[in-house]
Amino acid sequence: MGEFKVHRVRFFNYIPSGIRCMAYNSQLQKLALARLDGSVEIFNFSNNYFQEKVIPGNEARSIEAICWVGHDRLFSAGLNGEIIEYDLVRLCPKYTLDAFGGPIWALASNASNTHLAVGCEDGSVKLFEILPEKIQFERNLDRQKGRILSLSWHKSGTQIAVGSLDVIRVFSVKSGHAVQRILVDRCVTSSHNRECMVWSIGFLSDYTIVSADSTGKVQFWDSEKGTLIKTHPIAKSDVLSLAVAEPEDSIVVGTSEGTVVQFQFLPLQSGQQECQWLRTKTFKYHTHDVRAVVHTKTDLISGGLDTHLVIRPLMNKLETKSYEAALRKVTFPHRCLVSCAKKANLLLFQFPDQLELWRLGTSEAMGEPGDTLPVSKKPEKLLQLKRKGQDNIHCSAVSPCGGWLAYSTISALRLYRLQYENDNISINRVSKSVRFIAVKFTLSESTNKFYAPAYVSAIYAIKPMKSSFVRQLHLFSLGGGGCTKNDQCLATSTSEPVVLLAASVDGKWLAAASHTCEIEIYNLKQLKHHCTVPLYNCIPSAMAIHPQTNNLVIAYADQQIFEFSIPEKQYTDWSRKLQQQGLHILWMERDTPLTNVTFNPKEPSQIFLHDTYMICIIDKTLPLPCDQTQLYNQLTLKNVPEQLRQSQVHAFKICKLFQPLLHADLLDDDWLVVVERPLMDIYSQLPPPIRQKKFGT
Repeated sequence: MGEFKVHRVRFFNYIPSGIRCMAYNSQLQKLALARLDGSVEIFNFSNNYFQEKVIPGNEARSIEAICWVGHDRLFSAGLNGEIIEYDLVRLCPKYTLDAFGGPIWALASNASNTHLAVGCEDGSVKLFEILPEKIQFERNLDRQKGRILSLSWHKSGTQIAVGSLDVIRVFSVKSGHAVQRILVDRCVTSSHNRECMVWSIGFLSDYTIVSADSTGKVQFWDSEKGTLIKTHPIAKSDVLSLAVAEPEDSIVVGTSEGTVVQFQFLPLQSGQQECQWLRTKTFKYHTHDVRAVVHTKTDLISGGLDTHLVIRPLMNKLETKSYEAALRKVTFPHRCLVSCAKKANLLLFQFPDQLELWRLGTSEAMGEPGDTLPVSKKPEKLLQLKRKGQDNIHCSAVSPCGGWLAYSTISALRLYRLQYENDNISINRVSKSVRFIAVKFTLSESTNKFYAPAYVSAIYAIKPMKSSFVRQLHLFSLGGGGCTKNDQCLATSTSEPVVLLAASVDGKWLAAASHTCEIEIYNLKQLKHHCTVPLYNCIPSAMAIHPQTNNLVIAYADQQIFEFSIPEKQYTDWSRKLQQQGLHILWMERDTPLTNVTFNPKEPSQIFLHDTYMICIIDKTLPLPCDQTQLYNQLTLKNVPEQLRQSQVHAFKICKLFQPLLHADLLDDDWLVVVERPLMDIYSQLPPPIRQKKFGT
């Protein structure tokens, strides 16, 4: 595998934001997830549960409810009292509309996708008509006393059930009047009579109402008679979330104790026709409040304050019981939050509201493999740069020389020049910048040019000048978009934004990948489109151009790896051999995508890549592993005889010593830098969970 001196970095104090609410689109097989910082993430379940898009949050935006409408429209509402529809191409709010009812706690659309209903702080339920390009206020249902905490449409679209303080009401959509009022039992303790908050509600086709409340109960009600059918006490504290499967034969709920409970509509005895809702399974995959749950055809999905997105397959819904039945837990983003200035030994850490620039420490000691070397100079924080405005930072980058720094929000891109004098650093923002926003940066090492894709169909080439100005050199148009007056337009077939960029070291080639899985190659010397990588039906997760061969190495969300020769406009022989033989079964069953690809400058035949739980060096001179070969064998090979060791050697050299990994890269001085974020460090900074008494304590 090779020996490296390692900078083991653990001072990136990154804490993922907790999960507030979720919504699943069964047509697209995509999950929309809103976090406490106002950001929205979209996971593509058909592409190996890949985090396909991220809409940055805003300091003033708090999301309490989110829902899909129709095929591909996404709405959210929150405590600022506004309804937001998102532009899923530009990855930003499309427009906002004030509901004029105070904070919004609940949001849902009817089955025909013609109307939105929102539940407000002032006790009103407001109906909005869904038009092709916007939504329009239609009318209020009768205002009630107390805030509306939850609501659910009946499939017929004629009634809406709402949950409030101590009461459940059923409204007629046609008349706007409440046709049923159901009192919910309060939580009576020895000290006081506490209000019962109906946190979540479901309205079934047979007019049964399911409620989850703050007294720890899941209750089933007959909405026509207003009577209680069944009570299931499942927790000593709040039941916060509830979701109903589409066939309405299963329900999942989440509690503030970190448990997820499934109910199923089953006969009491085999052969009986009469069925009842029975508590069947209880799962404990969270340490804190489970604020959101989703029930798909094959999975139970949960998320909460402990930041984990947990996807648990339903065993009785799966045809195979191997890889597809594995539990998935997503904690870290499927994108890189760390940028490395290889020549200057600097690391740039991206937080939602600021950037931190650190200089790595040094060690002059020598040792044996596995030794921890004493640090002669400790790591040093050089810069802490607060964002401008309330929008969270979407992406950031530092140049390889460490002289330039840039970040982008949904409203602007900002570029800074950094100058170092002894132990001091000065930062100057360029006084005249190009007005656009970006989702990813890259920088050519030889030409010192920034390449940044705008949200809509364009890539800008920017040249930083020594006088603290920038000059726009060229605009590459994607999908036939508009050009600046003096620029040449280069049209390609994609209209989706670019999410991955890779520039060659010699400054000649630029590769751009979009959400539509298309990868375009541009000739930067001739300023024209060079070729298109053959379309693969999966989203690329990482890519890079080899500094010597100009081969583009692409890692996809389904764990496949391709190598494309840019000069020859075709896949390399090694890539064809890899696809013909196939990747190892254990490699394909990894549940975290590769997030970075780079190369060993001293060994041109080696490809260096990593995901959250392993570092892999692929040596193209060695044979590929077959399924009968041990894949994770680097540590065990040291203890076997030489003859057996040679028979087990293969191209994939894997190290799992460092995890969870946020970034790993090779520096110019032969050091390897790895950025870890131990989960216990995150847990220690979360609010304390509800204490549960256990046996013997």
